[in-house]
Amino acid sequence: MKILFALSIALLFVITPVYGQALSDATGLVNRLDVQTGGHTFEVKTTSNFDIPNFEFNKDEKKLTLYISSGLENNLGEVSLPQNLLGGNLTFYLNEQEYVPHVRTNEKISFVTLNFTGIGDNTLDVVGTEYLSGLTEMTTDTSPDFMPSVDDDEESIYTTIIVALLIIGGIVGAIIIAVKRRK
Repeated sequence: MKILFALSIALLFVITPVYGQALSDATGLVNRLDVQTGGHTFEVKTTSNFDIPNFEFNKDEKKLTLYISSGLENNLGEVSLPQNLLGGNLTFYLNEQEYVPHVRTNEKISFVTLNFTGIGDNTLDVVGTEYLSGLTEMTTDTSPDFMPSVDDDEESIYTTIIVALLIIGGIVGAIIIAVKRRK
């Protein structure tokens, strides 16, 4: 009887219907773009009603290019750009035409609000006057002496051991609970 009750409760949670609503112009798709340059990784965060399927960063030109794909006529987005990735005076180009979005900055980020029209594919170029502000460029050979290197084989072994211990712990826990319920 207890098992049937538990199964009926479980099915209640599994079969619960989900009601959705149509996407609107204000829907926020979040993208976290990891820009790797100069031996550092920077996270550029975007929230928008369009998708960013790809991006490129050119350190020589101090330029970040966002490839935008939109199914809506009115596009709205916000971009949080780390100052130490690209800073100084920022210039924006939307589809190779100069574009002036609303930009707010502090010592850590530039917060850019985008508002433009156009269904389909668009390209946004962000060009800065400063690159790696406050940081030094590291080569791929540069690694701190205090950081031990772990090769992929060792990491794979550690991951396998941890997963195996978790599975064994789960099985032992289930056996203990079953034995206690029988008493």
